[in-house]
Amino acid sequence: MRKSDKKLEKNIVLALTEACDDALKRYKGFEWLTHAVNFQSFPESLSIVCVFDTRENLVQTLADDKGNQLKASIEAKLFSFGIKAKGVKKRIVFDTEEACHTEHDGNWKRRLEGLQNAHHV
Repeated sequence: MRKSDKKLEKNIVLALTEACDDALKRYKGFEWLTHAVNFQSFPESLSIVCVFDTRENLVQTLADDKGNQLKASIEAKLFSFGIKAKGVKKRIVFDTEEACHTEHDGNWKRRLEGLQNAHHV
């Protein structure tokens, strides 16, 4: 990893930590978020997964249009740390602890590989 990649990763983590802290206070059932990035193709490769506790809480959040609010908040936090990731809202997906336990026996590493198992909204 190049020095510039390390600095970018640090800023991504700081921005997402703030976004996560805000989301924990604002969205019922929100638990955590994570990201994946390939610095060779940044920013197009930046993907973010927001994890809720249950499908019910996720569906309620999306029904109230809070999913779009959460995406906008994440985008704004990234921008505030100098991260210009055009179109990142399309690469923010939602998932649940409940689904991971049911479908992958709670193995998030396996579930997140390629982010193909998360629910795109």
